[in-house]
Amino acid sequence: MRNKTKLIFIFVAGAIAGAATIAGFAFRDPDPGEASVEVKDNGKLEYKWYSPELPKKLDFAGEPVPLNRWEVRERLDRDMIVNYYAHGGTIYMLKNVTRYFPFIEARLRANGIPDDFKYVCVAESSLQPQVTSPAGAASLWQFMKDTGIRYGLEINDNVDERYNIAKATDAACAYFKDAYKKLGSWTAAAASYNCGQAGYARQVDFQGGNTYYDMVFPEETNRYIFRILSLKTILSQPKVWGFMLDSDDVYKPVKTKTVQVTASIDNLSDFAKQNGSSYKMLKLLNPWLRSHSLPVKSGKAYEIEFPVEH
Repeated sequence: MRNKTKLIFIFVAGAIAGAATIAGFAFRDPDPGEASVEVKDNGKLEYKWYSPELPKKLDFAGEPVPLNRWEVRERLDRDMIVNYYAHGGTIYMLKNVTRYFPFIEARLRANGIPDDFKYVCVAESSLQPQVTSPAGAASLWQFMKDTGIRYGLEINDNVDERYNIAKATDAACAYFKDAYKKLGSWTAAAASYNCGQAGYARQVDFQGGNTYYDMVFPEETNRYIFRILSLKTILSQPKVWGFMLDSDDVYKPVKTKTVQVTASIDNLSDFAKQNGSSYKMLKLLNPWLRSHSLPVKSGKAYEIEFPVEH
């Protein structure tokens, strides 16, 4: 029994070593006789960790990243290491990419915003639609309440359109357009989503920098664009970086039907049942509904999604 167990262990260890070797050696040439995983005499596994190789060229929304500068390369290197080795979180993001990116990409195109801004959404929320920050920023685009209202989102005790992916994405696009017009580049527009347009402009006035890469910001903003760039690099070519998800592994968009509502709903649970669904499904597909009822003012209309049964 002990010998059989040992053989099984060696087989499993070998499989893990093989997978780790493929991932590890994707980034640099291995030394002769080097292995990514070693089985010690006591049976424990000892892993070897490597620094991921940085891309030779990189841009954000068509604006080149000056990778010839040592400080820029080191800042990118830091977030490449962090995001590559956060395996569980990266895999979960990749599973959600197939659910949310097609819709977000379509809204970005419709609003004339570069496709790379979808990675701003990833940097903000890791594509988790229900997440709320300690400061109160909510959902995929992490709008603060005041900013959301300023960009046309309805936010109250009954409705919070920060959780409506379509409306929140359109609001984010409006923000990016304003920031681009004010700050003069897409990279600056993206950075300002973290520190605010006024905050970014103050740094430009004080430091006189020509680009984001020429200036110093508070640490969170210092890292913000590099987090976006590292996510773009990994998520755009996941298998190059060793994330081997197949089509059956990822989450698909949920097929829905739309019910337009022009009158108040006193009980959303009853309303869901009347539409052949459940309160749980209603809340999963319409997280912007924040209470058990939906008051509707005269002339106002809402669209509620229900799953299409297969």
